[in-house]
Amino acid sequence: MRLSTVAAAILVTAATASTAAAQTMHPTLYERLGGIPAITAVVDDFIGNVAADRRINRFFAHTDIAHLKFLLVQQICQGAGGPCFYPGRDMKTAHAGLGVRGRHFNALVQDLGKSLNKLKVPAREQMELVALPAPMKPDIVTR
Repeated sequence: MRLSTVAAAILVTAATASTAAAQTMHPTLYERLGGIPAITAVVDDFIGNVAADRRINRFFAHTDIAHLKFLLVQQICQGAGGPCFYPGRDMKTAHAGLGVRGRHFNALVQDLGKSLNKLKVPAREQMELVALPAPMKPDIVTR
């Protein structure tokens, strides 16, 4: 049995309305964080923490910091359900040959946590945001 064009349009409209209502009832992490301005504030503070962290700052010694900040904002925005697209390299390629160990990865996550605490990001959002890099760990940590 074929749906008429009108019936199909009604189903699509209903599904779109249902999705919009669900998003309103359950805002994304991106929305709960406060969008691009809040993510940018977190990234700015986080990069300062990383620069001061002798455990890991050597990995960023020759990095274009402005470009890194842009990429991190895009990556967090996308990962948090925002409208952004991360245009950077995949994590395996970006970290190849750097010798990143688990302790370095953990230090980076700790530096992020410091920024989230400083900026008074609520606990639920902190946990969700800190969880975003976890699936990337196998591609970042090489030894």
